[in-house]
Amino acid sequence: MNDDQLLRYSRQIMLPSIGIEGQQRLLESRVLLVGLGGLGSPVALYLAAAGVGQLVLSDFDKVDLSNLQRQIAHTTDAIGELKVESARRALLALNPEIQIETIDRILQEQELELEVQKADLVIDASDNFATRFAINSACQYHATPLVSGAAIRMEGQVSAFSGQPGGPCYRCLYPEEGQVADTCSENGVLAPLVGIIGSIQATEAIKILTGAGTPLFGQLLILDALHMQWRSLKLKPDPRCPICSDDHH
Repeated sequence: MNDDQLLRYSRQIMLPSIGIEGQQRLLESRVLLVGLGGLGSPVALYLAAAGVGQLVLSDFDKVDLSNLQRQIAHTTDAIGELKVESARRALLALNPEIQIETIDRILQEQELELEVQKADLVIDASDNFATRFAINSACQYHATPLVSGAAIRMEGQVSAFSGQPGGPCYRCLYPEEGQVADTCSENGVLAPLVGIIGSIQATEAIKILTGAGTPLFGQLLILDALHMQWRSLKLKPDPRCPICSDDHH
């Protein structure tokens, strides 16, 4: 690490649970971030600021005026631009030292598998069940840790999955394929709520990559922002899960 890096990351390096070794791990890490919207924006900004060396940004969407209320990686100037390009510019302005790759299309099966395999950790900041299930399946197959978040209206949730045998996976939480995912365009969402959930996703990612503290493995954290109440639920592996149970290996 050079002098500039020691200074840039000094407040993080001072933390006993991270230190120089943890910071070095971050600099050597590769994170796949799927979704550059309300959740993905704060995740991307914080991981870039914290010095995650390689960020792979995946989103097929373009910046729209209605996004700007909560998707803080994008600016009014970026309306009509691909979200991955808009986010890339914001992240490099914040930290020009990191490497950023962009994927401006939906990650389909083989490409998704390849990107998950290459990543040290995956962050799901998408907004639909089909994508979440596909990401979970690939992470479970390649034993890649996954940090998953969701937010709608005034409610949010976040969890982490180790990808290792014996632990639950995202599919244990939602066993049914056919669920209709709520969308922000139909239900609305409070701006800072996605910031809170995204910040927790970024925190969990940094903890897992550096080995600091206890990750949210096997826990589901639920926030009711209207009454500012948190609940933590224990997640158990579903013995009939089509993705992670022994029967389906």
